Amino acid sequence: MTSRTFVMAKPDAVERGLVGEIVSRLERKGLTLVAAELRSVSQELAQEHYAEHADKPFYDELVAFLTRSPVFAMVVEGPGDDTWELCRILIGKTKVTDAQPGSIRGDFATTTNENLVHGSDGTESAAREIKLWFGDRA
Repeated sequence: MTSRTFVMAKPDAVERGLVGEIVSRLERKGLTLVAAELRSVSQELAQEHYAEHADKPFYDELVAFLTRSPVFAMVVEGPGDDTWELCRILIGKTKVTDAQPGSIRGDFATTTNENLVHGSDGTESAAREIKLWFGDRA
């Protein structure tokens, strides 16, 4: 059995030249990129991606951040049904002061508002985000 999840190197990761490091860490774990794309994010896509936060005070900042420069969007496949969980462990905790050394955020992120990587937080969100970002291409 395999499963897929969505991972995105956010604008700050692209700007800092960390996409290769992020992909390398996923691949060294034994995960496979099955689709990937460097792309500029439209206002509409950013709003839909962060729709669950639309009523929160930081929503506009999230949308502005995601649209400020390109992202590297990925569909990642793993050998079990826990690919999203493996990715979240590799990525590290959202709050950078809680992110463990050895995780992407623990090693490279300096602020929680710009924490380098997004990873789906469950099987359902992974399916929704893959569809949103890649349509029927992945």
